[in-house]
Amino acid sequence: MVRNWDRRLSGLLAAALGGNGLVMLFSSQAWYDAVPGVPATGPFNAHFVRDIGAAYLVAGLGAAWFAWRPREGWAALAAGALFLTFHAGIHVYDAACGATPWADVAQDFTGVYLLAALPLLLALFRRHADA
Repeated sequence: MVRNWDRRLSGLLAAALGGNGLVMLFSSQAWYDAVPGVPATGPFNAHFVRDIGAAYLVAGLGAAWFAWRPREGWAALAAGALFLTFHAGIHVYDAACGATPWADVAQDFTGVYLLAALPLLLALFRRHADA
């Protein structure tokens, strides 16, 4: 049985991930300008920001589905966690290849690594069979 804290955590993740995705989709330039380090990655590309925003929105919807109906939503949570984990892996690689790896990791810790680790841990430890 899924405990209430699992559903609450998933609901909070849904709000954070989905909210980020919506801002990326509908206010791409403002998102690009506001997120520390993003402008240093290259010139603004609205299409690219919206593409990634769509993926964040889908990850947020997967977390929301799990929060609402854990048994049915587990696969959606897991799929969103997989995207977020691959995205975090790209950030690890880029940090390792950069001039200031530890500063890059610290800058991305909450917005990239933590927001990938939490849904991944939920998906791994609250498998469909446990829901």
